[in-house]
Amino acid sequence: MSKIAHIKRRIKSVKNTRQITRAMQLVAASKMKRAQDRALASRDYSLLLARMLHVAISHTSEINHPLMTERSVKKRGILLISSDKGLCGAMNANLFRSVAEIEGEADFVSVGRKGKQFLSRADKNLVADFTVSDKVGYGEVRPVIEFLIKSYMDGEIDTVEVLFPRFVNTMVQEPVTVRILPLLNLEEEIDKLKVKGEENTLDETEDDREIKYEPDVETILRDLPELFIKQEVYQFFLSAKASEHSARMVAMKSATDNASSLVDDLTLKFNKARQAAITQEILEIAAATASNK
Repeated sequence: MSKIAHIKRRIKSVKNTRQITRAMQLVAASKMKRAQDRALASRDYSLLLARMLHVAISHTSEINHPLMTERSVKKRGILLISSDKGLCGAMNANLFRSVAEIEGEADFVSVGRKGKQFLSRADKNLVADFTVSDKVGYGEVRPVIEFLIKSYMDGEIDTVEVLFPRFVNTMVQEPVTVRILPLLNLEEEIDKLKVKGEENTLDETEDDREIKYEPDVETILRDLPELFIKQEVYQFFLSAKASEHSARMVAMKSATDNASSLVDDLTLKFNKARQAAITQEILEIAAATASNK
């Protein structure tokens, strides 16, 4: 009977675990839907800023902006966007594998507790770390971007790159490294923002209209690149958060399915053990009856 009691305890434990993973799956699914909607809504604004910047550049003969000037790369600046919590499958592990493949001198900025822990263990040059909530408010992201831009403008780093899990679909989140500074080719920037299979919305930017700039084109071109970069990085944060919730939902669904399968196997073992115990008791009773005759 002790074996039967042990199996019953295991069944109860697995069912409790399944209840937890099922609840986590539903919560992650709800958060994933909201994160996807926010990423899609923000993406249109990013594309509009890219078009505005492209048109403004096409109407000026000379561009002299520190964020749009190429320089020799001595030290890279890399922003690593990971999750604060685990239980999201291989998403973080794939990110960290990409970090391990980075060669050369680089300064790292981390967003997410898991990324900070990995960079510390891997003895990477972590110069700053930030925290961003599940809501991913622009006010939370802006200090991160401004820190990176300031480091670039001060000459502490020669590039600004973002390593994050790009949301492809619910099942796929691919780790990508996107170079955002210096800002050299807007058509490449639009490729980073658009959905796979979508046509490039900058292909039709031939605009022969006479445009009046207020206050003037120099002022606009002074401020617009930084605004676009901030919005682009913010878009990457939204994509990373959608990837995190998607990966967690898939992982919890897999855990729930595995728990259900384990409950079925344990129930079968329990029934076999109980049947064996009943058969043994019947045999003992029959043997005792026969010996008394």
